[in-house]
Amino acid sequence: MPHLRKLAVALCLATSAVQAQVAPSPTVPDTLAQRLLACASCHARFDAQGNPVNDSYFPRIGGKPAGYLYNQLRNFREGRRQYPLMTYLVDHLPDPYLREIAAHFAAQPPSAHAAQASGVAPQVLERGRQLAMQGDSARKIPACVACHGQKLTGVEPAIPGLLGLPRDYLNAQFGAWRNGARRAHAPDCMAEITARLSLEEVNAVSSYLASQPAPNDPRPASSIARPLPLACGSAPEGQP
Repeated sequence: MPHLRKLAVALCLATSAVQAQVAPSPTVPDTLAQRLLACASCHARFDAQGNPVNDSYFPRIGGKPAGYLYNQLRNFREGRRQYPLMTYLVDHLPDPYLREIAAHFAAQPPSAHAAQASGVAPQVLERGRQLAMQGDSARKIPACVACHGQKLTGVEPAIPGLLGLPRDYLNAQFGAWRNGARRAHAPDCMAEITARLSLEEVNAVSSYLASQPAPNDPRPASSIARPLPLACGSAPEGQP
C-alpha cells in the first residue's frame, strides 16, 4: 500500500537522522597541552592568520621562568592575587600539578608584545628610563635592572621579565600592589617599591618599559648579582 511505503521511508529517514545525531565524538587526547588550551585563550592565543588575540592586556607567559609562573599560580590559588577567573581555574589544583603547568609554559619559546608608542612627553619617558635603569638611591628605589636582569628579560628561576608587556597591564599591576590586590611571599619587595613611587612615576616606568623592543634573545638570564637591593620573598637568597 502506498501509505505504508511512505511510512517505511519516513521511518528510515528518521532512523538515519537519529544515528547521525548519536555518532561518536572525535576522541580528544588527554594531554597536558590539550588541558591547558584554556590558558591559551587569554595568554598569547593566535588566530588562523597568526595574529594575536586578547593581546592588549593579558601577558604572554611562554618562556617565563618556571619558578615565577609557579609562584603566581599559588598566589592566585591562595588569595595573594585577585583575579576571579584565575582563582576559579586553579582553586583546587595541587602543587605538583601547578609545577607541571609552570614547566609546560616555561619550556615554550618566549614571545613578547611589540613595543608600544609611549604617547607621553619626552621628559616623562626619560624619568621612566632613569628609574628603570638607575633607580633613585636618595629615595631607596632600586633600578628595575637590579632585580629583573640587565636586559629586563627576567632571571631564572623566579624573577619575571618586564619587556614585551602591555602598558595597561604594567599599570594595572602597579595599582594592584598599591591597593593590596596583588601580594607576594613576604617580604613583598614589589609592594615596598611601589609604595615609594608616585602615580606619575608609575606611569613613566610603565610607558618606558612598554615602549622598549624586546632584545633578540628574550630568554631570562641564568643568574644575577646577589644580594638583591631588597629582600624578596619570591626570589630569596640562595637562588641563582
